[in-house]
Amino acid sequence: MKKVIIVTGTSSGLGLSLAIKLAKEGHCVYATMRHLTKQTTLVDAAKAHAVSLHIKQLDVQDTASVKQCISEIIKEQGRIDCLINNAGMGFIKSTEQATEAEIQQIMDINFMGVVRCIKEVLPHMRKAKHGHIINISSVGGLVGQPLNEIYCASKFALEGYTESMATYIQPTFNVKFTLIEPGGITSEFANNIFAQPSSPHSEVTDEYAPILQKYLHGAKERLSSQSDSVYQDSDEVAECIVDVVNSANPPLRVRSSNWANDFCQLKTQADPDGTRLVKKVQELFL
Repeated sequence: MKKVIIVTGTSSGLGLSLAIKLAKEGHCVYATMRHLTKQTTLVDAAKAHAVSLHIKQLDVQDTASVKQCISEIIKEQGRIDCLINNAGMGFIKSTEQATEAEIQQIMDINFMGVVRCIKEVLPHMRKAKHGHIINISSVGGLVGQPLNEIYCASKFALEGYTESMATYIQPTFNVKFTLIEPGGITSEFANNIFAQPSSPHSEVTDEYAPILQKYLHGAKERLSSQSDSVYQDSDEVAECIVDVVNSANPPLRVRSSNWANDFCQLKTQADPDGTRLVKKVQELFL
């Protein structure tokens, strides 16, 4: 069935790959991004694959931008079947080194950006008694990692937020929720993490420097290793998401690789896809 799908953060990486793959599946795809000046790569990819997309401006940090985009799509299509909250950013810096502004930015993009989009889309799905909201999380939403505490906090928040809504909105209004939990994605990791400017010289920076260098050295080695399966490319993760979009009964949680499943096993072995816990919470409270 052809679905009307919104994807945020489609100017590059996973969002771009996902928009193209969904369009190839025959869905009506609204590919959104903060700056339309960055749409060239997506437009070229759509031409190369002979698919059509609707490209719209949507800044997840701007409530007015979100409202306008969603309103336009509803006017054009009359419905939204699936929202994929992909826009996000990585961050590697200790709590002592991170500024309050940096911490607020990560939480605002990775968590509040999702909340803003869902607040605008959910009323339409609720009234239609139909919809699917897919939030791109991370193994970092289940397992805390060194020097990633701010990023992991944003994804832990996303996990709890999504899990909570799945316990009552899904059974009452037939709006389904899914969390996608990849390990590393090669293009996004290289572009968003290694490109971050280093902290200014300070006693605190010097104290943490050996830990950061050890972390980055291991990450770069894993990134360059052909045999290591920590990292997937954008197309591989996008394929996993397309399968979820096309599923009649999608689970709450999906890891996108065997490595991601193994990494999270201690947290997830009792309930790998999250459905047992949601059912238990429903029985306890509702």
